[in-house]
Amino acid sequence: MSGHPLEAYMHSKQSTLTTLLPLLLMAGWVSEVSASAEGVDPSPPVPPERRWYYLTRVEATTLALVPRTGAGNDEAFIQVEPTLIIDGGPEFGINVGAPIRFRMWGGGSGAGLMRREDWDSLSDWGQLIRGLKFGSDNAPMGIWFGPLEEHRLLSGHLVRRYSNRTHPDYHPAGGILTATLGPIHAEAFASDVLGARLMGAELSLDLEHILFGQPEQQGRYTLGLSAVHDWGQAGGLAPSVTLAHLDATAGVLLRPDHEVHLIAGWGGRPGQGGAWGAVVGAGVDVLTEKLHLRLRLEARRQHGGFRQGFFGADYELARFQAAGPEDLPLAEASFPEGYSAFGEAEVGWDAVSYGGLYKHLKLSLGAEAFSWGRLDVDGRIVVQLFERSVEVALKGLAIGAGKPGARYLGAAEVRWRVLGGKLYAMGTGGTLLFPTKEAQLRPGAFASVGLGVDNAR
Repeated sequence: MSGHPLEAYMHSKQSTLTTLLPLLLMAGWVSEVSASAEGVDPSPPVPPERRWYYLTRVEATTLALVPRTGAGNDEAFIQVEPTLIIDGGPEFGINVGAPIRFRMWGGGSGAGLMRREDWDSLSDWGQLIRGLKFGSDNAPMGIWFGPLEEHRLLSGHLVRRYSNRTHPDYHPAGGILTATLGPIHAEAFASDVLGARLMGAELSLDLEHILFGQPEQQGRYTLGLSAVHDWGQAGGLAPSVTLAHLDATAGVLLRPDHEVHLIAGWGGRPGQGGAWGAVVGAGVDVLTEKLHLRLRLEARRQHGGFRQGFFGADYELARFQAAGPEDLPLAEASFPEGYSAFGEAEVGWDAVSYGGLYKHLKLSLGAEAFSWGRLDVDGRIVVQLFERSVEVALKGLAIGAGKPGARYLGAAEVRWRVLGGKLYAMGTGGTLLFPTKEAQLRPGAFASVGLGVDNAR
């Protein structure tokens, strides 16, 4: 479990492949707020030469882990969390740091000064890397390492809204590689670069480019093939599984500030006959100075145990025990045949429009309703108030709602900057599920309060 479960939401792959300078502006608070109040664009001028920026941060909090089973195994810690961020421009950036927890009480006999579960595997050392990027979104190739939060593999029909930090005692660093060569765009990812876990790739072909040469608008008609495999060897043993998907996309309206496109696809589980699924849908993307909006609506068909979004928000728990009455891993649990409707909305709005990552409003919501009565919903919202001095974040997950064995998780976080913005108070709390050696999920809760200080240069 990270010290602040919602913080990774602000450090997604899309964020960290772009410049880290807006994050430094957020940490440097005074210059940004004063510029906003005066109605001046707070984005600093970009000089011809490369400029380097850095941020240092230290947070000290108390952290309590409380089981909800009445077992009496409460634990409490003093948590110190240092952070260093270096921004070398669009082509390079690094963010390192990790929570270090010193035990105050609990943990049973033999418990050490530090929490053993935070550092008991090679993969856990990946939590030291919160972001390491080489290349940018506009470069022919880009590489990124760090936590994955709401990750989507291009079309998103296999990997969508996936997080590799849902398991509270498993802290891997993921890796993402993107490359573009002529009409070919590829993305590959690994959920754990230090362990044999989830890996996948998708290859997308620009059909108009292939058939008629360089088009005026890239990516209007594309054909994509994706495949994902989980070895199940790190972060706890679980059954391996492989899925593949074929997708076709057609842009019916492409404008500088908005796009509309249609989607169709088919997928299956190689080596498992009769396991397949189909999908049709549409999407809308809007990009203006103050508003980023992304909408998706799809109709889906599931057959023989296959489903779209198999590697989703709940996967790092479901690979041990899927939501439902069977108590089986997701790779082995039966999934009723039927239809579903899937919708997704991502909204980023900022009144200032300084072009940064931190918005006055950041909302992400996904929901899927199945013809046999099941409902899956997960969402996050981050709001900045009072001239950005207060930030409130909420996160919720409901898997299998309306059916026996449904799974519910939630968390909330508040940060309040004082004394000119360099010092901030924070509080966070929510519910957790801890996978056990018996591949069962043990419910728990957490709460944390403390102070932080940072300095940007």
